[in-house]
Amino acid sequence: MPTDFWGNAIFSIVPTLVVGLIFWYVIRSIVRADRTERKVYAQIEAEERAKLAANNPVEPPRTPANS
Repeated sequence: MPTDFWGNAIFSIVPTLVVGLIFWYVIRSIVRADRTERKVYAQIEAEERAKLAANNPVEPPRTPANS
């Protein structure tokens, strides 16, 4: 272990910075994955809704006058 002041300061701060950077990277990866997953899910859902709308056109509601 270092015996001078600056060596001790660096020796005590570096592990904290490394753990902090690892934590930041993991959280950043989780947030990016979630954002990408939501975007892809929205695209898939929009495509499925478009397919459903194309296969089942909506008819106007019947009223007694139209019957």
